[in-house]
Amino acid sequence: DRLRLPVASRRDVESILVRQVSKELDRALPWQSGHGRRTAAIAGLIGQAVGLTPGELHHLTLASLLHDIGLLMLPAHLVESREPLEPESYVAIQNHSRLGATLLEPFLFLREASMLIAHHHERWDGSGYPYGIRGEFIPLGARILSIADAFDAIQVPNGPCPDIRNNIALRILRVSSGTQFDPALVEALCSRWLLSPFRPVSP
Repeated sequence: DRLRLPVASRRDVESILVRQVSKELDRALPWQSGHGRRTAAIAGLIGQAVGLTPGELHHLTLASLLHDIGLLMLPAHLVESREPLEPESYVAIQNHSRLGATLLEPFLFLREASMLIAHHHERWDGSGYPYGIRGEFIPLGARILSIADAFDAIQVPNGPCPDIRNNIALRILRVSSGTQFDPALVEALCSRWLLSPFRPVSP
């Protein structure tokens, strides 16, 4: 935070630091290794489609890479469980977005990213967590992060090829458009995906 660097150089340093932390997250949460990187790629695609500034894209990328860091502050048996959770345990898991934001907030260069992390499980219809805010009251970056996070997390049985899996994921997002997700941002991703010459979620 005390470095006196040009804006571009400072952002490069911040990205290097956060990407290193993201690698440590992959080691600590091996069952979702690469999730932060893939989420960041999708979030960037949406952010570019809706005209975010370079600064906004930078903060969105940092938030995407670190959005699950709050899981490290929960008991290991909750995070690692593959069984259906009891209601009390599910409530604890829901708190990971708030815990992650609290962990990162003291770092000035992560202040904006921490706000996006805090709200990335809010829902367009107001039924999300941790605060239950709705619509455009949810920060734009958090709405983008929510979609990118869900897109990468969607599991399609029987391991179809990546293109089929991604098309199914886009259809699922469209079904949840207007309830869980900002419909304009879902359409932005769908439109940008069709035009994109690359597949940012491929291994």
